[in-house]
Amino acid sequence: MSEDLKPSGDITTRLIKNNNKIKAKIISNENCIIGGLNFAKEAFNNSDKKIIFKAKTKDGNKIKKGRVVATVHGKAKAILKSERVALNFLSHISGVATITKKFVDKIKSKKCKICCTRKTTPNLRSIQKYGVRLGGGLNHRFNLSDEILIKDNHIAIDGNIQKLVIRAIKNGKGKKITVEVDNLGQFKKIIGLKFNRVLFDNMNPKNLKKGIKISKNLYETEASGGITLKNVKKIASTGVKRISVGKITHSAQAVDFKLDLY
Repeated sequence: MSEDLKPSGDITTRLIKNNNKIKAKIISNENCIIGGLNFAKEAFNNSDKKIIFKAKTKDGNKIKKGRVVATVHGKAKAILKSERVALNFLSHISGVATITKKFVDKIKSKKCKICCTRKTTPNLRSIQKYGVRLGGGLNHRFNLSDEILIKDNHIAIDGNIQKLVIRAIKNGKGKKITVEVDNLGQFKKIIGLKFNRVLFDNMNPKNLKKGIKISKNLYETEASGGITLKNVKKIASTGVKRISVGKITHSAQAVDFKLDLY
């Protein structure tokens, strides 16, 4: 709320003389997976703790266009000041949940999970990852200390993938270790080392399938890079256990909501 109210408050709402209590309803203008109702409630209560916010559904539910998702009752000026912030939370979290659910539904017949990445908006990571869970996806790392993830640039700078993985195993202190490879030659160099997951990056389905076969159930398998709604089912059909998709957080389209008086 502070970024909306600095430095001089809501100078438009201040012009309104009527500050009687009003009733309003929040309506979805699109089909979606709803998310962010508690955040919307907090936005209104941050403006005025006496505002009564009643959710008409639950986060994670499928919502049809035109559905009333919540009602709001309170002083007019307080509702006007917090309206946009509340709707922004709903729009963004619902957008993440909705696109995640589309990916999840594409592979529901496969033994595979959709995961998010750290490709999130600064300061909104927890909120976006919450949206992913609402859509049926899994969360990847929240931060750089959650697990060891050796990526292409780590390998390029260090110069030796095998030695780098061995170093990670020796110094991991119980943390999970994931190693990203972009070709089968890289993977063969580290087969047999005791790490947890291999991440096949930007591999075509043919090579991905070979990589999964080579892993011989030694490692959990994950695919990433260039994943779309058009190709995700084909990727899942290779037998990979996890597919990480940056698009579900960094490119989620906001869902349109409106607040109408009644």
